[in-house]
Amino acid sequence: MSQTAQTVREDGIISSVSGPVVTARDLDARMNDVVYVGDEGLMGEVIEIEGDTTTIQVYEETSGISPGEPVESTGEPLSVDLGPGLLDTIYDGVQRPLDVLEDKMGSPYLDRGVDAPGIELDKEWEFEPEVEEGDVVETGDVVGIVEETITIDHKVMVPPDYEGGEVVAVESGSFTVDETVVELDNGEEVQMRQEWPVREARPTVEKKTPRTPLVSGQRILDGLFPIAKGGTAAIPGPFGSGKTVTQHQLAKYADADIIIYVGCGERGNEMTEVIDDFPELEDPSTGNPLMARTSLIANTSNMPVAARESCVYTGITIAEFYRDMGYDVALMADSTSRWAEAMREISSRLEEMPGEEGYPAYLAARLSQFYERAGYFENVNGTEGSVSAIGAVSPPGGDFSEPVTQNTLRIVKTFWALDADLAERRHFPSINWNESYSLYKDQLDPWFQDEVADDWPEKRQWAVDVLDEETELQEIVQLVGKDALPEDQQLTLEVARYLREAYLQQNAFHPVDTYCPPEKTYLMLTTIQTFNDEAFDALEAGVPVEEIIDIDAAPNINRIGVQEDYEEYVDELKSEITEQLRSLY
Repeated sequence: MSQTAQTVREDGIISSVSGPVVTARDLDARMNDVVYVGDEGLMGEVIEIEGDTTTIQVYEETSGISPGEPVESTGEPLSVDLGPGLLDTIYDGVQRPLDVLEDKMGSPYLDRGVDAPGIELDKEWEFEPEVEEGDVVETGDVVGIVEETITIDHKVMVPPDYEGGEVVAVESGSFTVDETVVELDNGEEVQMRQEWPVREARPTVEKKTPRTPLVSGQRILDGLFPIAKGGTAAIPGPFGSGKTVTQHQLAKYADADIIIYVGCGERGNEMTEVIDDFPELEDPSTGNPLMARTSLIANTSNMPVAARESCVYTGITIAEFYRDMGYDVALMADSTSRWAEAMREISSRLEEMPGEEGYPAYLAARLSQFYERAGYFENVNGTEGSVSAIGAVSPPGGDFSEPVTQNTLRIVKTFWALDADLAERRHFPSINWNESYSLYKDQLDPWFQDEVADDWPEKRQWAVDVLDEETELQEIVQLVGKDALPEDQQLTLEVARYLREAYLQQNAFHPVDTYCPPEKTYLMLTTIQTFNDEAFDALEAGVPVEEIIDIDAAPNINRIGVQEDYEEYVDELKSEITEQLRSLY
């Protein structure tokens, strides 16, 4: 809900309270309207109307609220404030800025019912017009630019619900978000601030097929299972398998213009880590602070469950707003399981018929509504922008057959399956290459061929084939031991070991290895393939496999990841491998 003054009217009373679900009677409200509940004015949203009984989900703790207290309706749906000031800010699930609330309360412990605007209403921004008097503007057109942060220029647009017309007044200067910066001949006045209902997707012209990868700097993702700009991905995994660290890496290094990080029902210490780390991190692409292109929405597990449901919608609406400006936005939702659990709790309190494992029957529909708002779009103002949605899933006990994981898999096109066994072996990122997949590979290959190397798809396929063969051989090894295998299969296992240890493993805490550009990812793969080709040539020439494996140069493959001047290092290493292996025969 936009936190500006609303016309509120006291027109209902509470009849019952059940956790976050409150019923009121005699309330004049529509579905999804925001209401203020009880004497303390707790924020809530209408989720069901039956006769004169209205059911409300309340976004705050309801203890102490009792029947007979008033309910006020705003007559407006849950909306967010959109305008300059969204970046470098930390919000709760209903877009209340937490630092502003802390200042207001004089304490990190917030009282119920406390409120603040989503963006600062008093702050002045320097507005540079992009239109002149006499220009004709339409819905979505950019009328001016504001430097929102050191990294991002905020584009002030004609709101989607305006008709547009001829500009009759415009001037540059300092304005607050509520002051008019452009006047149109039909009386419409454009301000920097817009409001938008969170459950409604912002309008676009067309959803297009994405053909550019969201480069993450993580070898296993870029190399084997890429996601497109405008794509959707799921990261399911059990506790401790690295979901949050993987999302942090994507938030830090993905080549999106804007990052929206939604902490949806995760533990407080995980959000604390984000809040502590991100302001100190440097954006690798610009050298500016990472928070200058990031908006955080923190809704931890100890916050009321109803606010979890709204936080993903708040995040995706902010993402769509920047997409309309022509930016590529990456949205991280950590985790959609907690969001689904909130839906399950509210559904049970509404006494709805449960579906599988107690989740509501509409679980799949809600997940679809969220992920379908991602995509690569042609905007109404002629620009192109994207929203990439990456959702972590926390299946209990790592059971991928549970409803949230299964329903998510039907929707998303990239699946990064985290594996507890790999995590226990300290193989990070612990993405299981046998279970993961990407349906974007074919449409992204032309980009990798143009930007990195012509034979990118062939190299990737070779790596996948070797890893597949290793998986089959491991079953035999466990029965009879490695030494019982033919020499060529022993050599295949050695090549696969380098693929796992040098290529698929990556150290998120090493200053160099934490980010691997696609060019380096490719060169690492070609080095391992050089070892493979030369080693099999030596084997055919009669060299024993023990001597091939034992050459001095081979272990240096594991050191490519930490080399800053990797091109020179790779060239020398390939020469050494070739020389040492050929000298054996």
